[in-house]
Amino acid sequence: MSSLRPNTVAFIGLCNEFRIAMESAREAERDCFVDSMLRLLPRIYISATDLRPDSVTEPEEAYLAEALDEDYYESVRRSVEALLGPDDVYLEVFEEDMKYSDTPVAASVSEGLADIFQVVFNFLHTASEATDETMALAVSAMTDDFRSYWSATLCNVLRALNHLRYNHTEEF
Repeated sequence: MSSLRPNTVAFIGLCNEFRIAMESAREAERDCFVDSMLRLLPRIYISATDLRPDSVTEPEEAYLAEALDEDYYESVRRSVEALLGPDDVYLEVFEEDMKYSDTPVAASVSEGLADIFQVVFNFLHTASEATDETMALAVSAMTDDFRSYWSATLCNVLRALNHLRYNHTEEF
């Protein structure tokens, strides 16, 4: 990993901050956790949009190995869910099924954050032992996954957290 681009290094740092914040949710105060996510998520979004693989790879070559097991995922998700309590659920207006539904579609902040955590965890695991070639594939996989999936999740969760921070009836 001798020749990482500055954007990649910054992205790895932000991913690590996010991982630590998520793993520490069990001990966090609700308001501090929400504030932390509101500071981290936009920076991760911007950094992810600036990621550029060092080499061109075929899409099927670029993937992140599953390093996060289901039990740990669920533990992190439940910690955030417990921290947010009833505020964990929000109405999702950008859900594809919403077009065909007469009832609102509910989404979960904790599930959205845990989904991002899973991608970040797998990326950091790969990056921790990566060669230049493996790192290029990992960055390519993150870029593809970001565009096709978790960028929208991040934006949706950010909107819900923003609502908690600025429209919640309790004092922040």
